[in-house]
Formats: sequence, structure tokens, C-alpha cells
Amino acid sequence: MFVSHILAKIHAYLTYRATVNELSKLSDRELDDLGIRRFQIESVARRGVKP
Repeated sequence: MFVSHILAKIHAYLTYRATVNELSKLSDRELDDLGIRRFQIESVARRGVKP
């Protein structure tokens, strides 16, 4: 049980980091097409990994 909780947290963090990295590569225009401002990238990534 404890190990699966830790693994889930690690997976969520890795997903968060991958999302931040990918969104950060986009231009401001591409982000605007998605309805995201550059300062919102981290919060969007956090929302993407919530259970």
C-alpha cells in the first residue's frame, strides 16, 4: 500500500514535469491558441495530474 502510494506520487511528478517541459517549448502564439498564458503553465500542469 505504501509503495503504491509513493509510486503514484513519483508518476504524478514525472507527468507534471513532462507537461511543463512540453508546454514551455511552445511559442506564445501556440499557447494562446490553447488558451494558456506562459505564467499559467505550472498550474495547468498541476491540474493535469490531480487524481
